[in-house]
Amino acid sequence: MENRRALVTGGSGDIGGAIARALAADGCDVLVHAHGGLERAQAVVEAIVAAGGRARAIAFDLVDGEAARAVLEAELAHGPIQVLVHNAGIHDDAPLAGMREEQWRRVIDVSLHGFFHVVQPLLLPMARTRWGRIVSLSSVAAVLGNRGQANYAAAKSALHGATRSLAREMASRGITVNVVAPGVIAGRMIGDAFDEAQLKAIVPAGRAGKPEEVAALVRFLCSDAAGYVNGQVIGINGGMG
Repeated sequence: MENRRALVTGGSGDIGGAIARALAADGCDVLVHAHGGLERAQAVVEAIVAAGGRARAIAFDLVDGEAARAVLEAELAHGPIQVLVHNAGIHDDAPLAGMREEQWRRVIDVSLHGFFHVVQPLLLPMARTRWGRIVSLSSVAAVLGNRGQANYAAAKSALHGATRSLAREMASRGITVNVVAPGVIAGRMIGDAFDEAQLKAIVPAGRAGKPEEVAALVRFLCSDAAGYVNGQVIGINGGMG
């Protein structure tokens, strides 16, 4: 992975930050993306640099296709980005019967339209190198469904179809495209939503996962060793399903 450039969207979050640190440890030059959390992204960069790695923070709104393309084209002027981890996503939960249209649209905009806005500009430069890794972060909610998360499950499960199709398009160019679908992972995203008894009831492993455990799986999928893993949705959820 030495000297390959990597982009992690939503890199300021707990899982995104762990992924960025893992890729940097493998020798990637990491672009840590944020939209509203640029200070947190910069903190991830500082931790990577302190550990001897290379990273920079970049900011743009994934929902704004023109803005995303402008930033990415400026980055591509310095060379291809061969590793992309699309981790960005938001929750805005409500039962569908009471969900506002803006809740539906915003959640889908970030996860799904954001995928297109960030992946599409990178594909041809990546293909010219005949090597690439694309990993999207989904959720167990996209596999099993979850009350109050029809918008989130719709956005994330749509990535599964996009991933399988893109994998077929790009495999002959040495590019793999996969999905990692975490379950309950400790961090700011879940906060105090689950107590120990609830975790034991819904997660066979009886605990929340760690961001570093998700990052270890993503790190493998982005490695040379994972070249024959393509078009897959891989759960990491303590046995939830």
